[in-house]
Amino acid sequence: MPSEQAADEYLDIPYVTTQPQSPFHKFDLYVPKEISACLLRPLICFVHGGAWRSEDKSDHAGLARRLAFTTGYPVALPNYRLTPQRPTPDNLLHHPEHAKDVLGFLNFICAAFDPRLNMERVPGLPYEPHQLFLVGHSCAAHMLCSIFLDMSPHSPNASDADQLSPSNAVLERTRALVLSEGIYDLDSLISSFPAYRSWFIEDVFGGHDSYADVSVIKAPTRYHSGHIKWLIIHSKGDTLVDEQQSQAMYHHLRSQSVQVCKSFDELIEGHNEILRGDQYVDVLHRFISVLE
Repeated sequence: MPSEQAADEYLDIPYVTTQPQSPFHKFDLYVPKEISACLLRPLICFVHGGAWRSEDKSDHAGLARRLAFTTGYPVALPNYRLTPQRPTPDNLLHHPEHAKDVLGFLNFICAAFDPRLNMERVPGLPYEPHQLFLVGHSCAAHMLCSIFLDMSPHSPNASDADQLSPSNAVLERTRALVLSEGIYDLDSLISSFPAYRSWFIEDVFGGHDSYADVSVIKAPTRYHSGHIKWLIIHSKGDTLVDEQQSQAMYHHLRSQSVQVCKSFDELIEGHNEILRGDQYVDVLHRFISVLE
């Protein structure tokens, strides 16, 4: 296990610099201490879950430290805006606003070519934005798929789909996507967990008879994304999201001739419990190591 001093920690870095700054538009960065001052390493970005309406980057500081210690790579934890748990007409936040924030974070990361040479932007943070390993847990898997798959053929709102289109820089620099315990198809999720409709889906996506237009298991891949490797993870102990979600996503990516692997038999902890143990880190480390 890593010690508390295994990484240098840079907290609350704004990725949206307009004023007033929001805590939802900031990220934390954990940099292994053994990284040389003259060496830039690939960057792991972990995007948290929480049903689009809870959790904070600080909840996953322990995971970030373990990932940084085990892989030797810097790890970034972004926040994004959340749908209020008691929404009113004045504070509604619907999909795809959360994913737009995640894309804004990725754009910021890719714009900082060498943070140490641009001291006014992000002082002293060594990472290599030309090599990004992106990890999305639970609802964040849906967000990343909404960005890296082309939702426009199924979206009734072309503007929303356009605003989730990643730049060529983001596409080119993303080497891998790791999706764990993901939500991919809301209609199937409601079929398995009917209470989820009123618990969070209607607040996040609005009240509809069907959510087929936001199902990422129907979205084609984007042009110039064929180099990206995918890993779909699902734990046997997950009681909050069923394996059917991950199986459907895996088979959809296979049908798109995507380079995709799966890990459905290694983890046995619960939906969020997997993030607190070492085995999840080991699964990520083995996958990333093959790509080095």
